[in-house]
Amino acid sequence: MPQRTVVIGSRSGLHARPASVLVRAAARQPVRVTLARDGGTPVDARSLLSVLALGAEHGESLVLSAEGEGAQAAIDELAALVAADLDTQEQR
Repeated sequence: MPQRTVVIGSRSGLHARPASVLVRAAARQPVRVTLARDGGTPVDARSLLSVLALGAEHGESLVLSAEGEGAQAAIDELAALVAADLDTQEQR
C-alpha cells in the first residue's frame, strides 16, 4: 500500500477552504485515500467533516495512504495539495 508523509503547507492548516480543495480532489480519485496524523487513526480524504476533525495545523505531518490501481498517482496529487499553501492560491 503506497503511503507518503507530507507537511501541511497552508497557513490555516486543513481548515475551511484548504480542506474543501483537498476533499474535492480526493473525490475525483479512482481509489480511496486516507489521511492520518502521525500515529493517528486514518480518515477518508473524501469526507470534509473527517478532514476538518483531524484539526491538522500548519507545519504538522499527515500520512496519506491508498490502495489499488492508481493509488500512487492519487497520493502524488493529494500530497502536492497538502504541501501547498492553498490559502494563497486561486480556487481550483
